[in-house]
Amino acid sequence: MGGAVDDSSRRRAEYSTDASNYRVVPQVVAFPRDTDDVEAVLEVSRALGVPLTARGGGTSVAGNAVGTGIVLDFSRHVNRILEIDPAARTARIEPGVVMAALQKAAAPHGLRFGPDPSTQARATLGGMIGNNACGPRAVAYGRTADNVLALDMVDGTGRRFSASSGAGALDVIPGLGGLVRSHLDVIRTELGRFGRQVSGYSLEHLLPEKGTDLAKALVGTEGTVGTLLGATVRLVPVAAAPVLVVLGYPDMPTAADAVPALLAHAPLAIEGMDSRLVDVVRRVRGAAAVPTLPPGGGWLMVEVGGADLDDALRNARALAADAGTSAVGLFPPGPDAARMWRIREDGAGLGGRTPSGAQAWPGFEDSAVPPAQLGAYLRELEALMASHQVDGLAYGHFGDGCVHLRLDIPLGRSGNPLRAFMEDAAALVASHGGSLSGEHGDGRARSELLSVMYTPKAIDLFGAFKDLFDPRDLLNPGVLVRPRPLDADLRRPWARPLLADGHGFSFRHDDGDLTTAVHRCVGVGKCRADSTAAGGFMCPSYLATKDEKDSTRGRARVLQEMANGTLVSGGWSSPEVHEALDLCLSCKACSSDCPAGVDMAQYKSEVLHRTYRGRLRPPSHYALGWLPRWARLVTRVPGLAALTNAVLGIRPVAKAVLAGGGMDTRRKMVTFAREPFRAWARGKGRDEVTLARRGDDHAGRRPRVVLWTDSFSDTLSPTVAHAAVAVLRDAGYEVLVPEDDACCGLTWISTGQLDGARRQLANLLGVLGPFAVNGIPIVGLEPSCTAVLRSDLLDLFPDDPRAAAVARETRTLAELLTAPEPVGPGDRWQVPDLSGVTAVVQPHCHHHSVMTWNPDRQLLTDAGAQFSAMAGCCGLAGNFGMEKGHYDVSVAVAETSLLPALRDAAPGDVYLADGFSCRTQAEQLAGVQGIHLAELLAAHLCARQPTT
Repeated sequence: MGGAVDDSSRRRAEYSTDASNYRVVPQVVAFPRDTDDVEAVLEVSRALGVPLTARGGGTSVAGNAVGTGIVLDFSRHVNRILEIDPAARTARIEPGVVMAALQKAAAPHGLRFGPDPSTQARATLGGMIGNNACGPRAVAYGRTADNVLALDMVDGTGRRFSASSGAGALDVIPGLGGLVRSHLDVIRTELGRFGRQVSGYSLEHLLPEKGTDLAKALVGTEGTVGTLLGATVRLVPVAAAPVLVVLGYPDMPTAADAVPALLAHAPLAIEGMDSRLVDVVRRVRGAAAVPTLPPGGGWLMVEVGGADLDDALRNARALAADAGTSAVGLFPPGPDAARMWRIREDGAGLGGRTPSGAQAWPGFEDSAVPPAQLGAYLRELEALMASHQVDGLAYGHFGDGCVHLRLDIPLGRSGNPLRAFMEDAAALVASHGGSLSGEHGDGRARSELLSVMYTPKAIDLFGAFKDLFDPRDLLNPGVLVRPRPLDADLRRPWARPLLADGHGFSFRHDDGDLTTAVHRCVGVGKCRADSTAAGGFMCPSYLATKDEKDSTRGRARVLQEMANGTLVSGGWSSPEVHEALDLCLSCKACSSDCPAGVDMAQYKSEVLHRTYRGRLRPPSHYALGWLPRWARLVTRVPGLAALTNAVLGIRPVAKAVLAGGGMDTRRKMVTFAREPFRAWARGKGRDEVTLARRGDDHAGRRPRVVLWTDSFSDTLSPTVAHAAVAVLRDAGYEVLVPEDDACCGLTWISTGQLDGARRQLANLLGVLGPFAVNGIPIVGLEPSCTAVLRSDLLDLFPDDPRAAAVARETRTLAELLTAPEPVGPGDRWQVPDLSGVTAVVQPHCHHHSVMTWNPDRQLLTDAGAQFSAMAGCCGLAGNFGMEKGHYDVSVAVAETSLLPALRDAAPGDVYLADGFSCRTQAEQLAGVQGIHLAELLAAHLCARQPTT
């Protein structure tokens, strides 16, 4: 076998759960490199009698992809697109192919795979085949089963066979034809009653009138009867210029009532969305993340196609006329439509919290009823939820009658509330002729309840079907046939509290409990997707290594196991925990890009704080974690900076210092400023800035702004601060510089020295607090430091009103300059003309995550600059890329976006990067000198008097 096998406790922790409520620790995780490896693993499973569970992207929400024995991960290597035949409109794929990869490969031929679940950027075709996934456009293109032509399978006896359709298709499995013939009555009356009846086995495809299609029947069997080695799937033409119609209704049931009339217009998709879900997006991502929508308490998102855009618009208007509402919005292809689809795609994560902020869980997230029954079903479901005192945000594929709903069922101590609700909900679904699952499969969440949907004869038929393929019950046991109890193997009830200790983070949004915080990760796996093309930054180390341990989800799973304490038993100092967190860049991208709001940078900092508090730390924590302290010492003594730079410019000396400080000797040392900005402000700069201690000092005619110079802008890159002074004065501000130093403690935070960070921030509150409480804006220059004041400060000082004031008043330079209020009576600042500038821009990760880069984009656009903004981390990320053992990954991360963009830049292009780390990485790896936005603006200021 050429692939890898891993039985380490850390690896088993990463694979102990999928996107469901369940925790099942495997004995071993295997990473086959090809189908020969897969067959070898299957042979071992049979020889030893060890259960086997196939796994793709691990996005299964019903516990379909976890198991006690061998977990077989196809996504790592067995992920090739073997062939695309444009003429036949087919593709041959391996099971680990990510859905989005197939769409990308088919797009040049004007083709696509029809069903497209919201997890398509990380879900594999093998997983989609296992669950019979559907997605929004199944209304037009059908389920995965409807788009599968042939399957290459190995069953539980070791038989390898090709599943297809037609005469003789059932002969590959002895006894299958007889089983079907003896149960025709059950199959014809109980199965295949409506499109989204996915629960159980879809044996209706084996009927002669259905084409005797074994391939389609095996879709949705959740790995319980065979292991997929390859598939031939159908492709469909890409729709030309689809238009999105958003229809507003008073509530979700009323929206559902309108669905049958809309289906007559043959839409591509009909999605339902609770208005409260959109409110969550506005609160978390800002109003700009949501386009202007028609009024309503619930919306239908209806995608309409046509021969061209004009035809699609005509079809959209005709559909809207039958919608039963005057609240209509039309969104042609473009940014607004993309934003709406992003909200829908992130539904599983966004729905992981109720409007009150309570954790919401899957389990009943996937029910479906015939579309004509949907409105009545939703009304009764709302009443049922109220009777159980649970809440959730409904959304889903309303055109198919499928409802996604995560509920705040209290799972902290017991699974009893889950069982009570699920039993009542199953009865409700069955009363409407519905299905417990509409596309996600039954897994461990719903298999026990199949007897509510089906007669005993149908349940016996399912068992007999499985036994023909897997008589020893080795393939994904406990699912569909002879199921595990739905409240067995739950993850959350067994997790111990990890309460805030009063010295580190307060976890104010998670009831003061790190355990609650890490369980924000519901496993949707967006961190495994390459979202850089769409402007995403998460998760840079995973993009470099493609290893689950380096995804935000993988790290969260290990931390959840630490809270459990059985598999990962060493607490804060567990080797598994530190291995999982080692390659986390603390970029904070997950805090915004993860739809569940996981903040792994914060969790890593807390772990390091708890691990090393009162103990000797790694050398890099002192060298890099105390960098502002060393920089102040070096730059305060006249002449010492020049001497230090000269000594460290001797390469053998620099290497010795780097090695002694726990850093990679391939790195270069920083250069200290000969004259720090604050020294200049106290002396030669008195005519340009005003030294001040309080917000009520030095009131003048100009509006005032505090220029907060962090340690980097003061001692390492003072030219940025000088440029900011010039720009702010030109914009009409009186520039106040606090008389006292104020460090944000960023480097202490990133190395987990939270006691030290709190001391630094307590001093900062004393310095900046008086300005903030007087409503004077505070401009930060270094994005990571500015982000501390906007985010970490509030969690470290949750009860200090000065912290709230400082966070409220802190701005980036672009935020201040693009603010809608004029700086003086009737005045507007004239942005410098940048029409001759072509720039390659690296937004800082913390800038993207905490403040958003939108104001910078607006400013550059208004100034006439031509620019392309990268997505993804530069790879240095403060101390990360400097530390020993991280260099290679740091460079690999830089190769995701930064280095290719710099290589492709034209001569004369500007490299614009506000982050000191980003500029350092570009200089050290590509020899490119970057500049800050303030420097770019200052260099193009017109010769005019400042506004007064």
